[in-house]
Amino acid sequence: SLVVLFGATAGAYGAKLGSDERELILLVWQVVDLHSKKVGTLHKSLVKADNLDLSDQCREVSGLTPEGLGKAEPLDRVLQQFSQLVSSDLKVLGRSSYTLCSDGQLLIRQVLHPETSKKNFLLSDCFYSFYDLRKEFHTCYPSSAAVKDQTIKTMAEYLGLGTDETEEDFGVWQVKTMVAIIFSMLSESCNHIFTEPETVKYKYETGPCSKSETVDSETVIRARGLPWQSSDQDIARFFKGLNIAKGGVALCLNAQGRKNGEALVRFVNSEQRDLALERHKHHMGSRYIEVYKATGEEFLKIAGGTSNEVAQFLSKENQVIIRMRGLPFTATQEDVLGFLGPECPVTGGKEGLLFVKYPDGRPTGDAFVLFSCEEYAQNALKKHKEILGKRYIELFRSTAAEVQQVLNRYMSTPLIPTLPTPIIPVIPPPYTIATGSIRDCVRLRGLPYTAGIDDILEFMGDATADIKPHGVHMVLNQQGRPSGDAFIQMKSADKAFMVAQKCHKKMMKDRYVEVFQCSGEEMNFVLMGGTLNRSGLSPPPCKLPCLSPPAYAAFQTAAVIPAEAALYQPQALLPTTRTPQASAAAPPTVTYYPAQAAQLYMNYTAYYPSPPVSPTTVGYIAAPPGAVAAAATATHTPILPQPGALVRMQGLPYNTGMKEILSFFQGYQYAPDDYNGLIQLSDQARSVLQAPKEWVCL
Repeated sequence: SLVVLFGATAGAYGAKLGSDERELILLVWQVVDLHSKKVGTLHKSLVKADNLDLSDQCREVSGLTPEGLGKAEPLDRVLQQFSQLVSSDLKVLGRSSYTLCSDGQLLIRQVLHPETSKKNFLLSDCFYSFYDLRKEFHTCYPSSAAVKDQTIKTMAEYLGLGTDETEEDFGVWQVKTMVAIIFSMLSESCNHIFTEPETVKYKYETGPCSKSETVDSETVIRARGLPWQSSDQDIARFFKGLNIAKGGVALCLNAQGRKNGEALVRFVNSEQRDLALERHKHHMGSRYIEVYKATGEEFLKIAGGTSNEVAQFLSKENQVIIRMRGLPFTATQEDVLGFLGPECPVTGGKEGLLFVKYPDGRPTGDAFVLFSCEEYAQNALKKHKEILGKRYIELFRSTAAEVQQVLNRYMSTPLIPTLPTPIIPVIPPPYTIATGSIRDCVRLRGLPYTAGIDDILEFMGDATADIKPHGVHMVLNQQGRPSGDAFIQMKSADKAFMVAQKCHKKMMKDRYVEVFQCSGEEMNFVLMGGTLNRSGLSPPPCKLPCLSPPAYAAFQTAAVIPAEAALYQPQALLPTTRTPQASAAAPPTVTYYPAQAAQLYMNYTAYYPSPPVSPTTVGYIAAPPGAVAAAATATHTPILPQPGALVRMQGLPYNTGMKEILSFFQGYQYAPDDYNGLIQLSDQARSVLQAPKEWVCL
C-alpha cells in the first residue's frame, strides 16, 4: 500500500518549499491499495505553528488564515493522529504495511525532518522511506518532462486528467490528482511497479577518508558560521533529512589547530547537495549558517589522510571521538587510561588511544580517544580541566576529519626551518608611519575577518594607485586575530577624501565596510596599541612599544622569513622625535614584484608592538634567478651563504647573559662580535640581538 501525502508550510510553496525555514501548517493524505486499486478515507489536518504569520503566497494559494490555524493541533499531535488513522484505514483494506508517496522530496527531506529535529521529537520509521512520485512518473513515462520540471499539474496534463484546482479545497485536489496519476501508472498499458523507494539515513556514520579517494565536486558544500563547540553530529542534525556520505563531515581548523567555524560536508549525490544549498542562512540555535558550493579537492585537503596508523585508529566505525589537549610530554597510555578511569572505558583499551607526535617522534601534548557510546564520552567530558601530573587536561568532542587534519599538520611541520634559496627582501629604504595632523589616511571599519591585503586592494579599486608604498596596515586584536579594522596611507589628503566618499559602505564579501578619513597621528595611536573612539584618543598601554619575540606556530604556512628580516626593525615601531633621514651610504634595495597582484608573505609577530599588533607590508617573496644576480651586483651587502650560518635560540631564561650563551656553544666555532662583516645592523637591530629573551647567533 501507498500513503499519498501532501503538505504546505506558512511560507514558500512549490519548488522553494522548506527553503525559508517556515513551519508546516497543513497535511493531507490518503491510503491507496496497489493490488485492489482501492482507496481509504481522505484526511486533511491543519497544523498549529509556533509562528502564525503567513506569507502572502501562502494566504493566496492555500486560503488559510491565522485564526483558523490557531484552533489546530501542534505537529506532534497531528503526526500521532496520522499514524492512528493510517493504521485504521489499512485494517479496512486488509493491509498491514505501507510506504509514503509524496510529490517530490521537499516535504519529507526539507520540511518534516528539519522541523521535527529542531522541536526535539522523533519521526516514526515510515518517514525514513518514501517514493518520489515525480521520479516514478518519469520512469514510467520517459518522454515526459525532466524530473526537476515536473509538478502535479504538468503530470496530470500529460495524462489528460482534469486540472481545475478550484473544484476542491487546497491540498484535497493535489492528493486526489496524485492518486489518479498512480492509477494511470498501474494500468495495463504501463503496469508500473514501485520497487526502489527513496531512503533517509537514520544517523550520520563516521569513518576515515583517504587522500587517494575521488570526491565528486558536485557533492560537497562549505558551511560557515558554525558555533565553535559544534561537532560533526550537530552538523549532521542541521542537515537532517539529507544523506551525508560516510565520514562526510570535515570540521576546519585554524592555524592554531582550533575549530574556525567552518566545515566541509560531502553528500551521497549531487541531488542531496543541491537540497543542502537551499538551507543557506538556516539557523543552528541562534546562529544562521551560510552554505556554499565547495570542491572535492577542498574536502580531501581537510579530511583526507595517508597515515596507516590513523586509518587503523579510525577503522572502528560509529565511535565517539574525544580530543585531549595539554597532556604532559611524559604521559603514557597507562597514564591516560588511568586518568579517564573505569567509568569511561576506552574502545579496545590502548588501541583506542592515538598520541599526536612531531615527525621526529616528540609528543605534542595532544591525543585522541575512542568511546563506544555517547554515555562514556559524556563521562569523559566531565573530566575537562582535571589534573594529570601537574597539568590540567582539556577535553573536546572531535571528528575523524579533525584527527586527519591535526596529524597531517603536525607531521608536515619542518623540524628545522631553513631559508628558501632565491629570496630577495622587499624592504624599502627606512620609512615611517606618518604622525602629523594632515588627514591623508583612511580607516576601514567592519572588514570581514577573512579579508587580506589583496581583498583591500580589490575593494579600493582604481584608488590603489594613490596608496603610499607599504601603506596598508591591518589592525589585529589582543589575540593576534583580525579586528575588522585597517588603516591606509594615501598620497594626499585629497586622495583620502575621495576614497572615503567613493568607498564608504561599499560591499566586501557580503559585508558593507565603513571608510573614514583620518590623520596619521590617529592612525599611529591605534597601530601603537591605543584606541580610537568618539571620545578621542586613548594612548597606548606603554610609552615605548614592547617588541614581541617572533613566534613560529606549529601550523605555520607562510614562507620562512630570512635572517635579514629578523634583524630588521622598521622605524615605525620605535618612537622618534624627528623624522629619520635615509643614510646616503645605505645600499640600494632590489624589489621584485610578480606580474599578478603581489601577495606579501609576512611574519605577523616579528615586527609589531603588542598588543594590539599591526602587520605592515614588509615581507619576502621569491624572485627569479636574474633578479637575484642583479641584486648581488647592485649592492655591496654580502648575501648569507647557503646553508645559512644563523641559528635561532628561543625560550631562554630572562636572566641569560652573553657568558651563558657562549658556554652553551662551547666546542663550536662562532663569529666574533663584529657582525657588520656579514650583515649591516642599525643600533635598533643590534639591540634586538642583546635582548635577554631571544638571541640570534652567527
